Amino acid sequence: MDFEIFADSSANLTEEMIAEGNIKVISYVCTCDGREVVCYKNGRAFSDDAKEFYDAMGRGAAVSTSLITCERLEEEFERALKSGRDVLMITISSQVSGTHHQAELAARSLKEKYPERRIYIVDSANSGFGEGMLAVNAARLRAMGEDIETCRKWLENNKFRLNSYFTVADLKYLKRGGRISSAVAIAGTILNIKPILKADGNGRISMCGKVRGRKKSVAELADCYKSYAVFPEAKTVAISHCGCREEADALADMVREMGAEDITIEYFDIVSGAHVGPGSLGIFFTGKDRRREHAAADKKPAGKTVRANG
Repeated sequence: MDFEIFADSSANLTEEMIAEGNIKVISYVCTCDGREVVCYKNGRAFSDDAKEFYDAMGRGAAVSTSLITCERLEEEFERALKSGRDVLMITISSQVSGTHHQAELAARSLKEKYPERRIYIVDSANSGFGEGMLAVNAARLRAMGEDIETCRKWLENNKFRLNSYFTVADLKYLKRGGRISSAVAIAGTILNIKPILKADGNGRISMCGKVRGRKKSVAELADCYKSYAVFPEAKTVAISHCGCREEADALADMVREMGAEDITIEYFDIVSGAHVGPGSLGIFFTGKDRRREHAAADKKPAGKTVRANG
C-alpha cells in the first residue's frame, strides 16, 4: 500500500470493516450533559458508548456536536505523509458539515510541506454508512492493487449511487435542531406522523415522505430499498439504529426477502445520531443515481434540509 484511506467517524464503520480494510478513522467528539464523548476509539467497538449516549438522550440529556478541527486532521494525515504514503480522505457530506472544508484546509497546508505527496479529499455527499460503504469499497480496490488515482475516480463516479433513507421516532430532536418548526413537530406528534428522510442528489439530507405510525415508517424504508436498489451491488446492505434493534432486525428481514444477502446492523454513528435521536433507523445500499432522482424532483417543492453537525 502506498496510500492510506481515512474516514471520519460519521462513516459508522464496524470494527470488522476497519480491520479488514485497514481504514484509519478520525473521530468526532460530542458532549453529553457537559461530558466529552469520543465517538470512535481505536480498536474498540462503539456500540456500548452509543447505547449509553442514546439512553441518556432519551432521559433528556443535553447533547452537542462540533467539527473535527483542521489541526487534528493535519496531525492524522502527517503520520502517513511522513512514512512516505499518500492520503485519501473520505468525509461526511460538505452540505451537512464543515468538516469537509476543514479537511481541505489541512490538505492545502500539508501539500506545501510535502509537495511530492498526493492528498485527496473526497466529499461522500452522504453520512453514516453512506460514507462508510464508500470507504470499504475504496479499501477493496486498494487491496486488489489499484492506485490512489483509480480509487479516487471510482469514489467520485459512484458516490451518488450510495442511497440512504432513514426515519425518526420522535420529532422533538429535529425541532430542537431547527430542522422543523414547533408547529410541525406538535402536529406530527399528535397525528403520529413519521418522516422519511434521505441523502439527496445535492448531498443534503431532505424529507422525501411521511407516513402515519412507526410500523409503516419501517415498512416504507423497505419500500425505498425495493424501489431504488440496483442489483447485484444492492445485495450488500447496512442498517443503523439508535437503540431500536428489534425494528432494525425486522427491516433486515423485509429487505432479505427482496434480495439482500450481506446485511450489517450497527448502532447509528453518534455524531449523526445526536441530531435525529433515540429510535432513529436508517438503511444504506447501492442503487439508482441520486442526482437523477433529484433532477426529476426539481419542479417539486423543496423538502426540509437536515444539517448533521456543526
